[in-house]
Amino acid sequence: MTPRSRIAPLDVVWRTCDAMPECLGVAQEPYGRCLAHLTPAETAEVLRSLTPGQALDLRGTLLSEDLLAWVLDGVEGRLGRARFDRAVFTGPARFGEVVFAGDATFGHARFDRLASFYGARFLRNVSFRDARFLRELSLHDARVCGHATFDHVTVRGDALFGEARFGETRFGAGPFGAPPSGETATEPSRDAPLPRASFQEAGNASFQEAGNASFQEAGNASFRQAGNASFRQAGNASFQHAQFHGFAVFDGAAFHGDACFRGARFHRAVSFRGSDCAASAEFQHARFEGAAYLGPMRIVRRLSLAGVRACAPLHLDTGGCRVVLRSAAVLGRLAARLSDAEVDLRDATLAGPAAVARRAGRLRVTSLDGLDAGALTLTGADLRACGLGGLRRPEGLRLRECLFAAPPGGLGLRLGWPPVRWWSRRRVIADEHLWRGWPSQGVDGPSAGPAGDRASDPARLAVLYERLRPGVDDARVADDFAFGAMEMRRLGSPRGRARMLLSLYWLACGYGLRAGRALGWLTLVAALAVGAVCWTAVARPAGKPNVQRARVAVVRPAASASRPAHGLGG
Repeated sequence: MTPRSRIAPLDVVWRTCDAMPECLGVAQEPYGRCLAHLTPAETAEVLRSLTPGQALDLRGTLLSEDLLAWVLDGVEGRLGRARFDRAVFTGPARFGEVVFAGDATFGHARFDRLASFYGARFLRNVSFRDARFLRELSLHDARVCGHATFDHVTVRGDALFGEARFGETRFGAGPFGAPPSGETATEPSRDAPLPRASFQEAGNASFQEAGNASFQEAGNASFRQAGNASFRQAGNASFQHAQFHGFAVFDGAAFHGDACFRGARFHRAVSFRGSDCAASAEFQHARFEGAAYLGPMRIVRRLSLAGVRACAPLHLDTGGCRVVLRSAAVLGRLAARLSDAEVDLRDATLAGPAAVARRAGRLRVTSLDGLDAGALTLTGADLRACGLGGLRRPEGLRLRECLFAAPPGGLGLRLGWPPVRWWSRRRVIADEHLWRGWPSQGVDGPSAGPAGDRASDPARLAVLYERLRPGVDDARVADDFAFGAMEMRRLGSPRGRARMLLSLYWLACGYGLRAGRALGWLTLVAALAVGAVCWTAVARPAGKPNVQRARVAVVRPAASASRPAHGLGG
């Protein structure tokens, strides 16, 4: 008799169960039916054949809580190559402290209840691509030695990844963390003490809203403390386009490779407090509908938030890496505390209050072109190589303790007039620095180009200085910006009476901002006046004094006509 043909609802690559046409469970030989449709005697026979570390194929199988527990007991909590693609877990799936010695795949699997992988050890790669978790998911304290893939997963409940380790392995020779050729994998020690698991480590008081009942259903067995394995080889963790409808907790997680969350969507709060990433953390085009706490965390290479959309507060706390916020849209509050970092805010939109502060070391801002921010405060930022001409609202920028460029010091010689120029020490923005053609400052290497993408004309620079000056907290920097505005206005004026008057104003008192220059001119004028007086007095020749001698008139009595005789006649 010809066997009846059966049409499978999906095109799968394995032989499916003969019990029901719609069952996708892999057929167990020699019965031709999946494990869920075997008789009790057949099930017992299959379970007795299981040995620790052997490969397990349960693709498309409907697994109840008891059936899964019997299978894990049969392999004594240690699996080889494990295939659970398109499997359906109708009850709580407890894989606590299970060791997966080979690759484990859960692609397109469905978990109707709690999925607990607390303390599980994946000695090679694991994939949950397109898996659906209708309740909570826990990988707290799990270890993944190879690559971990969670692309396009959907988690309806809370997702707990606290203290998990991704991409580290203690095997150094085999591919993807496998043991070297000719050696067998050994189970990591379970005797090393680890911190007790606590949902309070999520670092967010609002996690209490999730309720404790759903976690009580997991039982205590799946949340026992697991061993601590030492690992070295790195792998990546990918969560591209994942959907987290509940709280997502990655507190204390360690990514020894890249952590990729491109296109992921977090419907509630997400926390990465105390996490560690040995390579790059990629959040391009991710969406945060709840509060996002990205730190304190350590990232070695780059934290990319390009194109993200945050509808709630976004907190960043990291250092030692590049922070990219290009084309990001933050509708809530942005608070970034960075140390030894570079920040790129090109074309970002910050609708709420925003603050980027230097926590320690150096904070270098590479680009603010196209930034639209109504209230952005930069504290301790290095702006020597960052152009400010591309800001859409410069008056909304607050600058505190920032480092600006400066003119070249000392005397300068040139072919034009005047041939000798002495530059006063003042703070200038990078746009003027670029327009004048001065040597660039604040650039560490040849890869860092000059500030800004285009040079501004003096008129635009004058307006830019005027719009930036109210947001400067330092009075000296504000005076320097006022001086820069007048200087650009003078240089941008056509040759004529107006430019001559501005030049005289600059020469006399530095646009009213250089009191020392005016005092110098007054001192010079006074010195010239005193010198002129002294010179006049010294230059006149010495002459005889014009003294009119008094003439003394001697009046003598007139002689009589007859002089009496002196003697008698007779």
